[in-house]
Amino acid sequence: MVSYTQNELLSITDFTKSISKVLGSLKEHSVEKVGVLKNNKLQAVVISTDEYERLKELEELMNNIEHKEIYETVQNRIDTPKSDYLSIDDMAKKLNVNINDL
Repeated sequence: MVSYTQNELLSITDFTKSISKVLGSLKEHSVEKVGVLKNNKLQAVVISTDEYERLKELEELMNNIEHKEIYETVQNRIDTPKSDYLSIDDMAKKLNVNINDL
């Protein structure tokens, strides 16, 4: 869970009144994020464009890593000789599972 300092939380009313100041603080990196509260509940988080772009790059990197792992799994399966395959009946026996219960 993300924690916020007192100066990182604003009511929606205070946020709208001081949006220029908030954006300046984000741009200057004097605050990392600003949580916007409505009825004392966090409704949104405002971050700088630099931070947003960094997060998007991380997301893309994580997706690429996941795609690479999937690709490698598929390649390993392709390279597995058919003689190493198990039938569903053999797998059920190996795992002590009754296929009729599935």
